[in-house]
Amino acid sequence: MEAVLTQAINRLEAVLAGETMALRSGDNTGLGDISNRKNQSLMELSRIARGFEPQGASEAMRERLGTLRERLADNSRLLELHMEATAEVAGLITQAMTDAESDGTYAATIGGARLVR
Repeated sequence: MEAVLTQAINRLEAVLAGETMALRSGDNTGLGDISNRKNQSLMELSRIARGFEPQGASEAMRERLGTLRERLADNSRLLELHMEATAEVAGLITQAMTDAESDGTYAATIGGARLVR
């Protein structure tokens, strides 16, 4: 059972490494495919884990699962940063488009003076 679990962990770690590299390099072209592969790996891992008894796991397997947990946490943090940056850029683009289309008629004012953003 541990051999099958180890193979599933290896596959998931390879996908995580690919996603991390793509996000850090700014190459977003394959993220959809990577996301699909990651979902498949996580589903495979959860199916295998149903028949796995953690109490009977070897020390090496417990360490391996701890490492996987750390890599998943790192991946989650990187994805969160990527999503925050994407939202910020989208907000800037939206604001630029709004400003470009506006004639200033409905601009926010304080005491008759237009607020500059």
